[in-house]
Amino acid sequence: MTIKQLQAVHRQHTEYIDDHASDGNADLVQRYRLVRRATEAMAARLAREDTVIQTMPDVSPTKWHLGHTSWFFEQFLLTDGPAADPQYRPFHDRFAYIFNSYYVTVGDRHCRIKRGTLSRPTLDEVLDYRHHVDRAVERQLQALTPDQREAVEPLLVIGLHHEQQHIELAHTDIKHVFSCNPLYPAYTDLPKDDGRPTATRFLHVDAGLHEIGHDGDDFSYDNERPRHQVYLRPFEIADRLVTNGEFLEFVRDGGYERAELWLSEGWAHVCADKTNWSAPFYWHRDGDDWHEFTLGGLVPLDRDAPVCHLSYFEADAFARWSKMRLPTEAEWEVAVARHGDTRGSFLDAGRLHPGRDAGDGRLRQAMGEVWQWTATQYTGYPGYKAPAGAMGEYNGKFMCNQFVLRGASCVTPESHARMTYRNFFPPDARWQFTGLRLARDADDHAATL
Repeated sequence: MTIKQLQAVHRQHTEYIDDHASDGNADLVQRYRLVRRATEAMAARLAREDTVIQTMPDVSPTKWHLGHTSWFFEQFLLTDGPAADPQYRPFHDRFAYIFNSYYVTVGDRHCRIKRGTLSRPTLDEVLDYRHHVDRAVERQLQALTPDQREAVEPLLVIGLHHEQQHIELAHTDIKHVFSCNPLYPAYTDLPKDDGRPTATRFLHVDAGLHEIGHDGDDFSYDNERPRHQVYLRPFEIADRLVTNGEFLEFVRDGGYERAELWLSEGWAHVCADKTNWSAPFYWHRDGDDWHEFTLGGLVPLDRDAPVCHLSYFEADAFARWSKMRLPTEAEWEVAVARHGDTRGSFLDAGRLHPGRDAGDGRLRQAMGEVWQWTATQYTGYPGYKAPAGAMGEYNGKFMCNQFVLRGASCVTPESHARMTYRNFFPPDARWQFTGLRLARDADDHAATL
């Protein structure tokens, strides 16, 4: 079954469910559809051959993303959920082994770094699997009693946000796949960007007790809670992101050749791979000219756009070179909560590339564009407890050897982004849309928030 055929079947099935869904459950069905269709819309731009490739261990084939997000709903709603249907039959008895990612409590898994070795199931079979799961989930949602809905809805919402995470990951993964092709194929056309960055200002935040973390009934992951107090010394934070042009000055000044700027582990990466660790991940040098690989193909480097695809080590080295530092996640959240402009280039805008600074607001580019590295190592907030069962594996067990990133990126669905969202990656990760905002200890010359 092709994507177009799947979409035609979806239309027929949608009409049936719409005719039979109760008013109380119709919104759950609609929310489910919107996210599932967004994943398929992403895949519909790809050739069949594009969906099967794994170019490095961190990358998963698009075909695997399509299957894994379906397995999540099958596992946690249809098979083991609070309203599980005893009549439900899995599409294939080995798909749980292939499409489980890291949920040890629910069974064995296929080796992550070998996902690209699987020619079977075919893309058509994976799309059939998605349709099989969609029909069963929508029937289940349509038939929920009020008590069942109360138990199922939190799991459904986690599943939808999980799929939105994989929509973002699928974009970053296919970018890496295309970047390894000497044809430098384009996934989409990049729109023209007329924005102009303004000179950086540093905004002041006074010392004192501040609250951070999620509070309220709307969705958040468990690692965003509980809300708690932190004491911050006075600091200043840049009102915009660092640009390609500014990072290029770091490169030209020998930033990748100066050990004193780097953390020891970061310098080890530079020394071990001087070819790739000599500029941001997707930059290409041609004499005195620089190009950048994007989802629109290989294009001249836009020096006014935010720099992206940096590791934590590169972001930290640039900050040291600038005689500044990265903000902590608490500093970032407090500053953004007070005066951040949360508008930005999310996936919904269709740009699929970080946008230039438009010059609006006091602390700009807070959300969208690029994930922003912070100086905070990823661990639980005071009082954090991982949920029981498999959902406890979602965040808690990764609280080691990772750094927190804040904001969102140009391939993050806007409805998935939150000011309290704590993304996290190892410090050497470079294939995500990751950049930086500078901070420094306070002085007497900053504007006051």
